[in-house]
Amino acid sequence: MPLATHRDTAHLARRLGFWSAIGIVIGVTIGSGIFRTPAVIAARVPDPRLVLLVWLAGGAISLCGALSVAELAAALPQTGGWYVYLRESWGRLAGFLFGWSELVLIRASATGAISTVFSEYLLRSIGFDPIAYEGTTDAVAAAAIVGAAIVNILGVQFGAAIAGVSTLAKYSALVLLVLIAAALGPGAGASAAHFTAAAGPVDAGLFGLALVSVLWAYDGVADLSFAAGEVARPGRTLPRAIIAGTVAVVAIYLAANTAYLYVSPIEQVAKSPLVAADTMQAILGPLGVALVSVVVTISTFGALMSVMLTAPRVFFAMADDGLLFRRVAAVHPRYGTPHVAIALAAGLGVAFVLARTFEQLADTFVLSIWPFYGLAVAGLYRLRRTRPELPRPYRVPGYPVLPAVFVAAVTGLVANALVRDPLWTGVTFLVILTGVPVYYTAFRSGRSR
Repeated sequence: MPLATHRDTAHLARRLGFWSAIGIVIGVTIGSGIFRTPAVIAARVPDPRLVLLVWLAGGAISLCGALSVAELAAALPQTGGWYVYLRESWGRLAGFLFGWSELVLIRASATGAISTVFSEYLLRSIGFDPIAYEGTTDAVAAAAIVGAAIVNILGVQFGAAIAGVSTLAKYSALVLLVLIAAALGPGAGASAAHFTAAAGPVDAGLFGLALVSVLWAYDGVADLSFAAGEVARPGRTLPRAIIAGTVAVVAIYLAANTAYLYVSPIEQVAKSPLVAADTMQAILGPLGVALVSVVVTISTFGALMSVMLTAPRVFFAMADDGLLFRRVAAVHPRYGTPHVAIALAAGLGVAFVLARTFEQLADTFVLSIWPFYGLAVAGLYRLRRTRPELPRPYRVPGYPVLPAVFVAAVTGLVANALVRDPLWTGVTFLVILTGVPVYYTAFRSGRSR
């Protein structure tokens, strides 16, 4: 039986073309992860070959998810993305719980983590040690969130343009880093022997936790779907942009990590939270540090811009559906943007960045959002059975096997997290479930003011 359809009472213009869309995919995804998480992963998996394997595994899982969500995006090209897919496949409660998690955990953790890395590299680029100036780091990160919110309130095309420029800059910089490492690395101690060095013991559970960190770096490949209601020719543009952007990200991530491990032994990578800067310092000295710090600063701010462009659309869609306060669905009369939703997302991000560390923010984000990813992709099976009339200009290849691979990977990820870190994982899931009484108390009727 078809579920209640989206009322679409508030409208956002379809202004995003293919290149803007693919820029958002890459811009959201390549943010802080590739520049910050390699140290965490190397510490959890002290074997260079397994480090590359975990990055490849994360890329494969993300590609399976991207191929699957592309069908959902083409069939349901509405503002809200994952929220819409969960609502249409599993009902309003499932959609609300995702939005609730976005509100109290997910998006605040993401913006906090990205802005933290932006602040660290910005301070490094102007000669300050971010560890010694921790309070300043938090303040700069909070200011970056506010700045990104203001720019996105001024217009979706303005925000997308800035995100697109930063996307080109950071992707080009990563390619350049890989080429410099290959050409000049041997003169700075780089060696292929780093990949075959005697490895320390690797715990299977820690490999799973390393995968959590990798999936943080890959997260965002399907976030374009949040702004699907603003994409021109969505049936064609959405799947092409999501798939092409994901492939491009997987390729550059594998190349960048190969460069890191080629220049430095894994023990050194594990102790290097600013690994891109340290890699370039080993090759080019202080000039390399300055160059890469500027690039990462641009990169992370671009990712922050992209997140502020896409994520508030979830709150907008929920409010338009009556599952959040109606005021959140307001569209700015001059700029045509969901300014209240953007301001709400920014306020939550500032609160989180002032209270938590990067590692806490990143792990919380993955553990709170990936179960919903798995549930949404599992909804493909339900929608094909219950909504055969939906237009499907794109169908996931390898159905039903490929979506099942993604769902199984998410299930394994959650199970491993429950075993390895039951306290924090349990707390995270408990916070999500507090949304159930909130839904039945305030939003079940869909008539919230």
